[in-house]
Amino acid sequence: MLKQVHDPAETVSDVVFRQIREDIISGTLPPGAKIKLEQAKERYSIGISSLREILSRLTTENLVVAEGQRGFEVSPASRRELLELADLRIVLETHAIGLAFAAGNLEWEGRIVAAHHRLAAAERKLLAGDVSRTVDWVRYDWEFHQAIVSACNSATLMATLSSVFDRFLRYHMLAESFRGKPVVDDHRLLFELSIQRDVAGATDVVRRHVQSGVEHVLKSGRLPKS
Repeated sequence: MLKQVHDPAETVSDVVFRQIREDIISGTLPPGAKIKLEQAKERYSIGISSLREILSRLTTENLVVAEGQRGFEVSPASRRELLELADLRIVLETHAIGLAFAAGNLEWEGRIVAAHHRLAAAERKLLAGDVSRTVDWVRYDWEFHQAIVSACNSATLMATLSSVFDRFLRYHMLAESFRGKPVVDDHRLLFELSIQRDVAGATDVVRRHVQSGVEHVLKSGRLPKS
């Protein structure tokens, strides 16, 4: 989930870690790009040793690949990884839905209502052709899905889903296009089913939603043939 708000408690390394991570997910640092330490040092205003630590942290999420003595590069994109991430996201998100629907309270419902309201507003503008709202949509899309599973009572599950969601999102950013009305319809239906606490219905929508996302990325022609 591409964070937009700076946390005052973050250290300089935390801020740079977040910036580099966001640059990778957004495609500003594209798949396979070499990360030259001297250039990155200037770009992110941080020392080489701290930069190496940050890039090493990003290897644990498979967003960066360490090349031994040659440095680092952004992890390549592949059809195989896209399919693996889609499968893992479905497993994690549908499991979290079952837990959240059983435990959710009125405050949880309120978070879903508010998140869908923001997402729907951004989607209306995107459908009207205002592509400047894409950044808002990316943030609100995660916030909506996060709100739905936020009552699952598992910090580990939420953190893992967040990481997988972001890595899956990287592929959508590569496609460079909004999926249009079908994704808006999916979100509206998922909102309604969540308020109704319809686990079976919501999990079916999530599976279809993720799988159609994969098809959209593959049809974009932006993914390597590997």
